[in-house]
Amino acid sequence: MLFSVVIPAYKSLYLSETINSILAQSFRDYEVIIVDDCSPFDIRSVVNSFDDARIHYYRNEKNFGAENVVDNWNKCLALAKGEYIICMGDDDCLLPDCLDEYHKLIQKYPGIGVLHGWTEIIDENSRVISPTVHRCEYESAVSLIWHRWRCYNLQFIGDFCFNTAWLRANGGFFKLPLAWGSDDVSAIIAASKNGIANTQKLVFQYRENPHTISKTGDSRLKLEAILLEQQWVKEFISKKCDDEVDELYRQSLLRMMGKVYHKRKAVTISEDLQKESIFAIFYWIRRKTHFQLSISTLLLAVLLSLHA
Repeated sequence: MLFSVVIPAYKSLYLSETINSILAQSFRDYEVIIVDDCSPFDIRSVVNSFDDARIHYYRNEKNFGAENVVDNWNKCLALAKGEYIICMGDDDCLLPDCLDEYHKLIQKYPGIGVLHGWTEIIDENSRVISPTVHRCEYESAVSLIWHRWRCYNLQFIGDFCFNTAWLRANGGFFKLPLAWGSDDVSAIIAASKNGIANTQKLVFQYRENPHTISKTGDSRLKLEAILLEQQWVKEFISKKCDDEVDELYRQSLLRMMGKVYHKRKAVTISEDLQKESIFAIFYWIRRKTHFQLSISTLLLAVLLSLHA
């Protein structure tokens, strides 16, 4: 089996649409694994409405919760039989030729560690809002980071397709609180095995809605995750690259790093100030040493919150 399409499920609202998008694939060699994270919603009934032997349903006895959502991703990984794995949200969709486009890239770049699908953002009514930034067909791990930072390329766990064996050999999906940055680090680790190949067609749909962890997750946990990601990336780009172009990218990343994480921290704090109140800034001032926050980061957070 070439592909395992896995869904760590909690919400049921869009799940039928998600499953239908998988079953509509033009490429047919795949399985669908749905792991219900002990949801209070009736995930089982949604799954049972489909009669397809490729669908496998499991229910966790205990809920992993939003903070530990990556544990459910890795449970899906443990159950997967495919050579490559896609871990998608319970509200996202694959466009009909997604797996076919991935298959073509696997044939063109044998042994590739990860593939990425060009993505369009959809709203709660499945209307297309916009496409994400188009990427070149092939790039290295350091090029992936550079374009993510420089062009602010949006990416999500579901628009990556990982080599299953390589992902398992490197500890599975990288765990960060709320999975905040877990997609980025997991993709970098996977791309370190022969780079990353990007589709040249739109193949994935990411749904913007108010129920995602990115909209509801605790800002303090997000800051913890940003710190851990920053430490990991700093270590990754500390090693000199053999390839001349990659080394140029790496040197650029070292120069960019401080500004990138300064802004990420400021944006996250500003969102907290908008949800709570401007006076919540005093919490962040008290914790600025713990979260490695500069005065300029805190000032930027206040300005962003006032102009939101």
